[in-house]
Amino acid sequence: MTTEVPFQSLPVDQSDVRYAHGPDSTPHGGVPVGVTVEFDWNDSAIYPGTSRKFWVHVPARYDPAEPASLMVFQDGWWYLDPAGQVRGAVVLDNLIHRGEIPVTIAVFVDPGVFPGRSDPKNRNLEYDANDDRYVSFLLTEILPQVMQRYSIAEDPDRWGICGGSSGGNCAFTAAWLRPDKFRGVIGFLSSFAQMPGGNPYPEAISRLPRKPLRILLQAGHRDLGWNQPERNWLAENLRVAAALAESGYDFRLILGDGGHTPNHAGVLLPDALRWLTRPTAPPPPK
Repeated sequence: MTTEVPFQSLPVDQSDVRYAHGPDSTPHGGVPVGVTVEFDWNDSAIYPGTSRKFWVHVPARYDPAEPASLMVFQDGWWYLDPAGQVRGAVVLDNLIHRGEIPVTIAVFVDPGVFPGRSDPKNRNLEYDANDDRYVSFLLTEILPQVMQRYSIAEDPDRWGICGGSSGGNCAFTAAWLRPDKFRGVIGFLSSFAQMPGGNPYPEAISRLPRKPLRILLQAGHRDLGWNQPERNWLAENLRVAAALAESGYDFRLILGDGGHTPNHAGVLLPDALRWLTRPTAPPPPK
């Protein structure tokens, strides 16, 4: 099937480009609005001393008798804020209402902070680490609270994880280490370049047997360090994408203009979710 894409002129200056949101990122009359519930989590065993909020968005079409799919978003409020660039709940409500993606419960998790410290942020320690602490935190501390309240499908093919910047490589790491739980990944402008010890994924993807993951990456032509020999966000995303292509993964790379901003990610989110949750094509007849 051929898809015809309408012509659109490319900007000459790639540095300060802003994309316009499409209709899927705007509330519409007649679309039932889901319920968003806010939680506090101040008792982490994996990140002791941290405090954070997380939000659970339950779509209007959710039926407890029918287990829902699951999407976890890092940088929770940035991705949930209806006045922000991503507008996650608005997008989900629109797509679920039209039946374009499965009924999905979304969990928006903020990074931890240390109350009272002069530098309270724990975000980079959590998101950039090349280990299983963060995914274990999700699986043992956050998601059990969600699954006690809502019916969530156990099928890992129905579990996805999304993030941008450091949250992007965090999402990749979570699925890479626990494909038995998360098999769908959306990484926007992922900060592979600043992972301690360097970006491990081009080599690991090429060396290890292919994992059952579906991965969408977005990169920006003018992302951080785009023309530098080291700590180059653009180059590291391209290296990960090349390794995925060479290893036969179900993946998609979307290149855009502009710098390190969530604008393009927000505009892409509806298409990213449609692509991530699309039915798997049957194998061709022999």
